[in-house]
Amino acid sequence: MSADIDSWRVTLPCTRAEAEAIDAADDLAIDAVLMTTEEVEDDRERWRLDAYCEHEPDAAMLAALVALVPSASGTPPAVVPLTSQDWVTMSQAGLEPIREGRFVVHTSAHPVETPPGGRAFLIDAGQAFGTGHHATTSGCLAMLDGLAARPIVNAIDLGTGTGLLAFAAAHLWPAAAVTATDIDPAAIEVTRENMALNQVDGITLVVADGALSDAIGANAPYDLVIANILAGPLISMAPEVAAIAAPGAAIVLAGLLETQRQQVERAFTDCGCTVVAVDRRGDWSILRLTAGRERHIPSRPIDPKGRDGWALDL
Repeated sequence: MSADIDSWRVTLPCTRAEAEAIDAADDLAIDAVLMTTEEVEDDRERWRLDAYCEHEPDAAMLAALVALVPSASGTPPAVVPLTSQDWVTMSQAGLEPIREGRFVVHTSAHPVETPPGGRAFLIDAGQAFGTGHHATTSGCLAMLDGLAARPIVNAIDLGTGTGLLAFAAAHLWPAAAVTATDIDPAAIEVTRENMALNQVDGITLVVADGALSDAIGANAPYDLVIANILAGPLISMAPEVAAIAAPGAAIVLAGLLETQRQQVERAFTDCGCTVVAVDRRGDWSILRLTAGRERHIPSRPIDPKGRDGWALDL
């Protein structure tokens, strides 16, 4: 076996319903990064599950993956070793520049010129989510672009990933204070590197679990809150997100499937927020809400270990 193999990919066919269940699950207790992909547009049965593992998957790992996709029973998992070069090739191949409003997002493999009056961001696929090529991220860019005329003085991007959405906010509102947070320290380091690559400065970086951080609380309230995460965390974090929002603040939420939208909306309307716009992109929805006229005060203390008490059934 080649010494430069550093990870493995396991692939199984699945259905859209199985893919949605995997995407919606908070913790599957599988030591792998799971990705689901639509193989044939608008075909509910032709989806794919890819699991990326640091070590060669054993029988227990393969059995756990097969259990996630009952429709693939009888289909042997395709197990492929990956080298560092494989990752570079996969991460950049086919990632053409995307354009949303005044923004263009591109990789090193596809350089672009900055559009007149706009801003180009170089974001290579890597350790963190948010290259702009996923519908949720590009949809957030469009939502932010639509808010450009609104005065913003204090913005926060929760779960920043690559930093892209925080960079967009800093471009749209150059005089605003912008904070970017992530629960993963590696994502914050990726954001720091991307700030240097894109000559973005002045963004405060915080490693934090949701909005529960002394640094986040000290700088609240925010008149723009961005959270491109997943439906489950959005639902359970709704009280703390609403609590750091200024009265009448703009809140942009993403990472939720259309089938999960009503539950996410309910969690935030229960905290005094109002849904003002929905951008449907395939199976995904991006929401813009307005915080209540008075700053939200949660009805009970928020503890990260007790967030499940706020969550709705997905």
